[in-house]
Amino acid sequence: MKVKDLKETEYNVYYDRYISKVPADIDLREGFELDKKKVINFFSSIPTDRLLYRYKDNKWSIKEVFQHLIDTERIFMYRCFRIARKDKTALAGFNQDDYIAPSKADYKTINELLSEFTITRDYSINLLNSLSDEDLKCIGESNGSEISARAAAITLLGHSLWHIEVIEERYL
Repeated sequence: MKVKDLKETEYNVYYDRYISKVPADIDLREGFELDKKKVINFFSSIPTDRLLYRYKDNKWSIKEVFQHLIDTERIFMYRCFRIARKDKTALAGFNQDDYIAPSKADYKTINELLSEFTITRDYSINLLNSLSDEDLKCIGESNGSEISARAAAITLLGHSLWHIEVIEERYL
């Protein structure tokens, strides 16, 4: 399933900020494998003395941004799963800021975060491989808007690219 097959009617326009960053010709499942390598290589390359850096007092540290990627993947893949299984129950939104303090990301080592990401991403890849292309076209409701299972997954690919760009521009 190619990213270019995704229709704009399958997601809230808000998510276009992420989805538009994903190359249109990439296969969804292959994209998760490639993105896994990119994220691991990127966060592994950040000097240790920069991991707690915040470009403003009220902004997350690099470790917290990484934790945010992990937590968001957990939530969006849960959405993807429920929608692909034709669960019509409306799914709640989440406030990303509420998740950071309890995560204690700044107290984790980069290796702990890399392991947490790898395990989470491997789960996501396994889930995507268990779903058919037809399953991924299913539409459900999340955070008050319609979204397809594949749009929930594709959003994650652009989400990591978005945050890597922010880190490169504002943190490093």
